[in-house]
Parts: sequence; structure tokens; C-alpha cells
Amino acid sequence: MFKENRRTKLLTLTLSCFGLFMVLLDVTIVNNALPAIQRNLDTSLSGLQWIIDAYTLVFATLLLTAGALSDRQGRKRWFMIGLAVFTIGSALCGLAPNEGVLVASRALQAAGGAALSPASLALLTGAFPDPRERAQAIGIWSGISGLSLAAGPLIGGALVDGPGWRWVFFVNLPVGVIAFLAAARFLVESVNPHPRRLDLPGQALAIVTLGSLVYALIEGGTKGWTSPLILSMFALAAVAFTALLVAESRRPQPMIELRFFRSPPFSGTNLVAFLTFFALLGFTFFNTLYFQEIRGYSAFGAGLLSLPATLAIVVVAPLAGRFAAARGPGLPIAVGTALAGTGILSLTGLGLATPYSHIWWSIALFGVGLGLVTAPMAAAAVAGMPPSQAGVASAILNTSRQVGGAVGIALLGAIFSNRFRAALPSSLGASASGGSGGFQAPANPGLRRVIGDAFVSALHAGYLGAGLALLTATVLAVTLLGAFRRPRPATAPSPETEVAGSRRG
Repeated sequence: MFKENRRTKLLTLTLSCFGLFMVLLDVTIVNNALPAIQRNLDTSLSGLQWIIDAYTLVFATLLLTAGALSDRQGRKRWFMIGLAVFTIGSALCGLAPNEGVLVASRALQAAGGAALSPASLALLTGAFPDPRERAQAIGIWSGISGLSLAAGPLIGGALVDGPGWRWVFFVNLPVGVIAFLAAARFLVESVNPHPRRLDLPGQALAIVTLGSLVYALIEGGTKGWTSPLILSMFALAAVAFTALLVAESRRPQPMIELRFFRSPPFSGTNLVAFLTFFALLGFTFFNTLYFQEIRGYSAFGAGLLSLPATLAIVVVAPLAGRFAAARGPGLPIAVGTALAGTGILSLTGLGLATPYSHIWWSIALFGVGLGLVTAPMAAAAVAGMPPSQAGVASAILNTSRQVGGAVGIALLGAIFSNRFRAALPSSLGASASGGSGGFQAPANPGLRRVIGDAFVSALHAGYLGAGLALLTATVLAVTLLGAFRRPRPATAPSPETEVAGSRRG
């Protein structure tokens, strides 16, 4: 595959993909463990949302600063720091005695993932100076990200039904140690000769913006959407976001490169990334609760039901990279989001006893769509960027993905919860959806039917929101990414352009 320095390139590619797979796997591997965690730790629905969002939220808010630190202090160093912190966080998650400790440990896991992820792509970019080989390597790297997200429910289900839910986290320990030792031995250190300055005010404002918004969305259903606390959190998010935009526009080296967003393709790619992960994490969250709590499947059985999506991604993702190279990234992204959105919307007819033979194709269609989107999205984000700016562009893309996932869990979860309460008789509303029991179906057949019907009604509302988000992404791919325009021949940036670009960044 690669001509010069083949051994170094393959080792760098392998370790970069290995680290990314482990970090992104933890975005979805926990989903199939949620019912077991709920029973063992006596967790509410909002608690389950925090277990997912603590990871995606911290991951999103720290990515850009971690990327700047790795450029300044060494990509290998921060890759290894990320591995170490992620592995320690995984151990603490597995040992967590209660919901609070688990949420905090998930946040520590995410801090490690945020350090590791941008460093992995920067190492990859440095190891592949040839544009053609770099495109191949990034295609493989981004394809692994899609596979890790799709494989999470299956791997998580096997671990939950086997040694138990805590092994969803303990499995990272040997993997993390091996990866750390291999990285110390084989990776080559690199730094950006013109590193970006740290933007601590921007970092603080980003944390306040996303933290207050997600808190308001997750807790609004239980504390009241018009309560002073929730309204204050929404107001704080709006003020902090406005302040963030003003601050970033005035800094010579901001954390978020607002000038990148003057490019319609770059803006479109990040909006598509946001909407895709918004739908993806909400989709997997709802499916887990439906198949286990309502249909009674085991964790591994529920994971097997996601296999059509996993296999579709494995088959389609490598082809999507070639498709994007021939026709540009816009067309596969448009087709992929349209197929994925159609797959989710087709599930709005799901019932309490719908045979799996009637819905497997919807899950497969979602996987085909996701496979078409993942690799071209990464390519679109760094298209036209000199290698010195590829890490920044990719970090912004990854941030958009994780912000979309965090908001998706929070907002779609709020829609689901409100619809569930509204669909229940008033005498059952508080007991069925409040407290620590979450959405576990009761043993009484009549009561089980009533709660199941309300759950399915809420599920339809969640699927509708996720599906419409993906169809919106299709429109963006057509209008901003030029899905139906023939791409211009790609040209490699000159060394002078790279140096100038790095100095501007």
C-alpha cells in the first residue's frame, strides 16, 4: 500500500486507528449496559443520559485545547497521556459504586480520549507527507471510527451478558496498556514548528455553553421547563455562546477558527457531522431501552439485532472512500444521510410486537447510510487545508460530532421523556417515568401494556426527531457541499503554502 518507510507508516496507522477505535467505542459500547447499570446502581432516566453525555460532553469541550497542546508539546506525548488517562478512567468506571462516581469517571475517560484523538490524526498526517497516501490513511482512520461506533452495542452486549456490565470498562485496561507500550516503542515524536497559543478564555466559555445547555435539556423534564434553574441554564448557555463568538473573533489565535467557517464546504461538513451524531447517539440510546426493557431481549441479543448496521458499515465504508475520491465527498454524504434518515423514519411504525423480520432492513439501511458518510466527512473537513492545519480542521470536525451527540442524547431524550409522560394516564405518570426505576416494564400484563404503548409512542417521537435531523443534513450536503457538482482535480499544497498556513494558524 505505502512505498517509502512502509514499516513506520503501518505502525503509526495501526496505533492511531487502535487508539481511536478504543476511544470512540466507548461512545456506544455503554448503551447496551444501560439497563444493567440502571438495575445495579438504581439509576433514573436522567442518570442514564448523564452516563452517556458526561463522556461526549467532556470529549467535545476539550478536543480543541488538547489538539493545541499536542501541537505545542508533542503529538506522541499527548497520545500517550491520553491513553494513560483513558485507561485509568476506565478502571474507575468499572469500580464505580454509584451513579455519581460512574458519571465522574466517564468524564475522566473522556478527558483522555480528547487528548488522544487529535494527536492520533496529527501523527498520521505527519507520517504520510504524500497527499495520495495521506488520503488513503485518513480514509482508513475515519472508517475505523464508523466501525467502532457501530460495533459498540454488539461488543457491549456480549460483555454485559458474560462477565457483567463492569467489564464494558475493564476490557479497556489490557488494551490501553498494550497500546501505551507500543506507542512508547514505535511512534515518532512530532511537533508543529509554529504551534497555536492556548485559548483558555475560549475553553472556559465553551465548557459553560455546552455544560449549561446539556444540563437544562436533561434536567428540564424533572425540574420543570419553566423553573428558575432551567431557565437560568438556558440563559447562561445563550450568553456564554455569544461571548464565545465575540471572544474568538477577536483573538489572533483562537481555539475555534471562525475563519474556517467562511468556507461553505467546511461549515456544511461540520453541520452534517453535528446532525449525524445527534441522530446516531439518540437512535442507539432508544433502541437499547426498547429491545431490552420492552421486548425482553438480553444485552447480547439486543446487540445482535444491531448487526445489520455493523455489517453494512464494514462493507460500505471502504467503498465510500473510493466513491468520494471519484465524485467528491458531497454526493456520498448526501446519499448516506438520506438513506440513514429514511431508515430511522421507517421505524416510526414500530409497535410492541413488531417482528424483527419487518425492521432489520431499516437498521441495515441506517448502517449503509452511516458507512457512506463517515470517511467522506473526514476528507471534506481537511480538503484544501495544508497538513499543518489538518489537525485543527479535524479537531473542529470531531468537536462538532461530539457536540451533536451530547445535544442529541439530551434533546431527543427530553422529547422522548415528555412524550412518554403525556401518553400515560395521569395516575401512572409519576410512578412509571419518575424515580429510580426509569422505564423498566412491570410484571403485571395490563400495566405492562399501558406503559409499553406509552413507551412506543415516545419512541416514535424520538425517531422522528433523529430522522428529520438526517434529512436536514441531506439538504446541507446538496446546497453547501455541492453534492451534484463535479469535483475539481485535487492539487497538493506547496511547502510555501503550508508554512504560511501554519503561521496564520
